[in-house]
Amino acid sequence: MPKCPFPIRISFFSYFVNESPILSSNPAKPSLRLRLRLRFSSSVSVSPKLPMESEQQHAEHHRPSEAPISEKMFKSSPRMGSYKLGDSTFSSMIENCANSGDFASIENLFSRIRSENRTVRERSFTFVFRAYQRAHLPEKAVELFHRMVDEFHCKRTVKSFNSVLTVIIKEGLFHRGLEFYDYVVNSNMNMNISPNVLSYNLVINALCKLRLVDRAIEVFRGMPEKKLLPDVYTYCTLMDGLCKEGRIDEAVLLLDEMQSEGCSPSSATYNALLDGLCKKGDLKRVTKIVDNMFLKGCVPDVRTYNTLMNGLCLKGKMEKAVSLLERMVSSKCIPNDVTYGTLIDGVVKHRRATDAVRLLVSMEERGFCLNQHVYSSLISGFCKEGKADEAVSLWKKMAEKGCEPNVVVYSALVDGLSRVGRPKEAREILKGMISNGCLPNEYTYSSLMRGFFRSGLSEEAMQVWREMDETKCSRNEFCYSVLIDGLCGVGRVKEAMMVWSKMLTIGIKPDTVAYTSMIKGLCGIGSMDAALRHYHEMLCQEDPKSQPDVVTYNILLDGLCMKKDVSRAVDLLNSMLDRGCDPDVITCNTFLKILSEKSDSCEERRRFLEELVVRMLKRQRVYGACKIVEVMMDKYLTPKASTWAMIVPEICRPKKTNAVIDKCLMNLCT
Repeated sequence: MPKCPFPIRISFFSYFVNESPILSSNPAKPSLRLRLRLRFSSSVSVSPKLPMESEQQHAEHHRPSEAPISEKMFKSSPRMGSYKLGDSTFSSMIENCANSGDFASIENLFSRIRSENRTVRERSFTFVFRAYQRAHLPEKAVELFHRMVDEFHCKRTVKSFNSVLTVIIKEGLFHRGLEFYDYVVNSNMNMNISPNVLSYNLVINALCKLRLVDRAIEVFRGMPEKKLLPDVYTYCTLMDGLCKEGRIDEAVLLLDEMQSEGCSPSSATYNALLDGLCKKGDLKRVTKIVDNMFLKGCVPDVRTYNTLMNGLCLKGKMEKAVSLLERMVSSKCIPNDVTYGTLIDGVVKHRRATDAVRLLVSMEERGFCLNQHVYSSLISGFCKEGKADEAVSLWKKMAEKGCEPNVVVYSALVDGLSRVGRPKEAREILKGMISNGCLPNEYTYSSLMRGFFRSGLSEEAMQVWREMDETKCSRNEFCYSVLIDGLCGVGRVKEAMMVWSKMLTIGIKPDTVAYTSMIKGLCGIGSMDAALRHYHEMLCQEDPKSQPDVVTYNILLDGLCMKKDVSRAVDLLNSMLDRGCDPDVITCNTFLKILSEKSDSCEERRRFLEELVVRMLKRQRVYGACKIVEVMMDKYLTPKASTWAMIVPEICRPKKTNAVIDKCLMNLCT
């Protein structure tokens, strides 16, 4: 028979074999069939016997939300003996209510505890804090922490402090967590709570999440002064923060320090480093880290393999990524949906959606249910390859499989159909999305607007803009960029300027796309001075997302050349080079066109491009210089020998050349 969740301590307990006064409708009149009375001292713990019924029936009757002890048990007749509520009983009842999330009952118990001037164990409060964490009520946890001493005479220790700090950090309120830590530890409230390793780990985690890695390092370096040794979680958290900031070298040094201090790294530690190195594309160091991982006896887990596959996919090494999957299976490490999702996403990004479908079939054969991420990636991939029919077919298959599309999947199909010139079909998908209770986001609406503009249906695009108000979808800088670009593209520059003014009025900062679109529209109507004013505004912006790019410069250069203002165009080109923006094919063709109009001589055009190459080589921008040489060769404007003498050594670095030769020799030998 199942036992009561916790023992009941009693001062005097009467139990009747045939009829209990506790269960009797008239406890004051005991039955004549009384057979047995048992007396227990207050130190005995008793689990009350349940009525004769099956365990299944008992489970059905006993709901988790009900308290394990009924209040009736404490109101029985004094003549027949009764329970007496003790502090431990109150604590047990609080813990049970916390586990079931019954906050109303918890407050009732707290009220009774206060009225009877009783105490509650700290352990019970930690149960309540965890309940607040599950219910996403961090401020309630903070409030209860402050009530512990005054109302319940419970001494707070680092255990309750860490419990509340965990609730706040887990909720993503990192600034609030740091404020709470500072208030408890550093204020003059005399709480006498000394943080332990867990406390420091939580603070370091919050600082890293806020991208305040240098402050996190200061906290980390201060741990030995408090006679606290960092554990594997401390190192792992800090390394992950460094990697996310692109400070890979410091993270690697921290791994060495960790091992020298006698703290053995875990799989999670290596995974943090591998993720940072893979995103940076440094596969050579990834190999060294994996070797170190095996030397330390640390077995790669599924996240390790997923991270490595993602790194290989980012570098376009799809064959190696697939072979890694085979090795993963042979090592008895079971792939998950993230594994297949990573591979499928990588294949799709390299415009091999058909191969991705083969992986999808393999995934289904292994019993994996396809999720929305995989479907959205495939649908987007098919549309980018111009295979809209395959995307729609996959959409229908998704519905047949019973996989409910989310906003990401809907947005992928709307964007895909809009890209291939089928915005009307995309609109129908959006209508079905709304009718199914899935609200479109800014990206969904912007994709449809752009599709209508590109199809020459500007009024339909404006109608989509107005529909955003009906669904209360907020508009961000991307939405405004699409609208401004579309209006300028169809010659409605005045309307675009009105939208621009409204965007600035409501406090949305234009990004590079918005600025470039506005500049393009102004250049299109011949307002070069206004266009250049917008360009100078971009230069004054501190946000990198609002700085001019090669597209911005190309539009301005083309506008100036159309106005025959070559001197200003050359000045702008010099500014472009000074700001670290490399010219591309369009830049070169713009100047070649204006030069060919001035003279039929090839020598002037060749000299102009050659000077560009030399200037870029002097600034160590080899890639951009090579692109201009390609343009020269394509136009039959052969560079001089002196120019070749400069560029060839830069391209054929000795180390790189030797590495290629060694690889060729190795292939020949094998």
